[in-house]
Amino acid sequence: MAGENEFFRPIREIEQRRVVSCSADDALVDIVGRMREMSISCVVVVDGAHPTAILTDRDLRNKVIAAGRDPAGLRVRDVMSAPVITIGEDDVLYEALYRMSRHGIHRLVVVDRKGALAGIVTVTDLLRLQAHSPHQLVLDIEKAESIDALRELHQRIQQLIVHLAGTGIAIRDTVKLIANLNDQVLIRLIDLLRRDRYPDLTTDFAFVVMGSEGRGEQTLSTDQDNAILYADSVQGEALARLEAFSNELIDALISIGVPPCPGGIMARNPAWRRSLTAWKRELTQWLSTPTPDNVMTGSMFMDLRPLYGRRELADTLREHALHYMSHEQGFLVRMAQNMVNFAPPLGWFGRIKVEKSGERRGEVDLKKAGIFAITDGIKALAMEARRLDGSTHDRMEALVEAGVLKAEQVADLRAAFDFLVRMRLRGQVEALRGGRTPGNYIALDQLNAMQQGELRLALEGVASFQAFIQQHFKLQLLRN
Repeated sequence: MAGENEFFRPIREIEQRRVVSCSADDALVDIVGRMREMSISCVVVVDGAHPTAILTDRDLRNKVIAAGRDPAGLRVRDVMSAPVITIGEDDVLYEALYRMSRHGIHRLVVVDRKGALAGIVTVTDLLRLQAHSPHQLVLDIEKAESIDALRELHQRIQQLIVHLAGTGIAIRDTVKLIANLNDQVLIRLIDLLRRDRYPDLTTDFAFVVMGSEGRGEQTLSTDQDNAILYADSVQGEALARLEAFSNELIDALISIGVPPCPGGIMARNPAWRRSLTAWKRELTQWLSTPTPDNVMTGSMFMDLRPLYGRRELADTLREHALHYMSHEQGFLVRMAQNMVNFAPPLGWFGRIKVEKSGERRGEVDLKKAGIFAITDGIKALAMEARRLDGSTHDRMEALVEAGVLKAEQVADLRAAFDFLVRMRLRGQVEALRGGRTPGNYIALDQLNAMQQGELRLALEGVASFQAFIQQHFKLQLLRN
């Protein structure tokens, strides 16, 4: 377990702080000479204190030597790789591993909270840590050669999370780990399908994930919420191949062990596989006609995150929605109203209400009790403020920076959110250990007196946040 916890240490504990930097306008031969003298394989290119690019020995081999160029007349900007991939000092080591793997690189430039150069971390630094870790799992995913291998790896992800539960790792890091590992499996699956079955597949599309997966907040009970956006130019045989690929991809995901979406929100469904223009029309329909179904669907869709393919397609679609809502807030108001309708299960004197009958008797649905209200309330504020990137945590921090929420308000809300998510994950782990399907419930009698007190405080925090949302969006003026 100690080896697994190593990967949740902050980057600052392992980064190399002695980093050589240069300007983009420096003569290439001068910088190469410094690299040779210091026996280093890279130099960070900075503009003032902020890193903008990186120059590596690979750049020199591929862009100068292999290309037969004369280095005497070159500047660093002629050869460097930009933009540089960075990571914050407070991010955890596993996040560094994920970014290296995602971008196919062997080092990351580390920046401080102001974005200034702080250090560098390499894959060698990570490999010094114990091999039995999430790092090894990622390496195994990258080397997987079949759907059967990915199925086994998906099971190992579940087993890893079960082992990590209760180790003291922050819930924010745990859910990010789950999302990152699931991302890796899905990306590898797409790569295998394209290599073995669809080498002719168009590149003018984006596979996007939504909901909790889009926010990077998955737990053990998450089913599929995904879609495909493709360029308007994709037609005829290219479109037919994309349709066939979508069907095989979702079928393969299900076979691996990722449950299908009960509502059919999957890329194999034609309603969730459209051209950019068609998606714009559909999204405008949801936003202009905020029926309860459209509000739920539109809210989930706004978490979209491009996982594979052309990111700009997803960015264009999101910008289209945000532009519409900047002129017409009806959808946001109805979304806020829906969030307020999920009242926390608190009775007289703060008594926590539980299910009275059925197989869930004595249990609390933590998603309905507060997780949904927090994620959707924060999302509504973030949509209004155009600060929609990242997780619920990221959005909270962005809303403080934008002056929408106060720091102390977010501190309380974050504590409530983390406690509810941690209890949900605990319930899911216990369900898996008991051979049951994980869900959103936890039995109240499984919590000790202190935990029940924390749950009560969390639910009271949700109620307070709902009151804020009601006032912020002036829901008291809304006619049903």
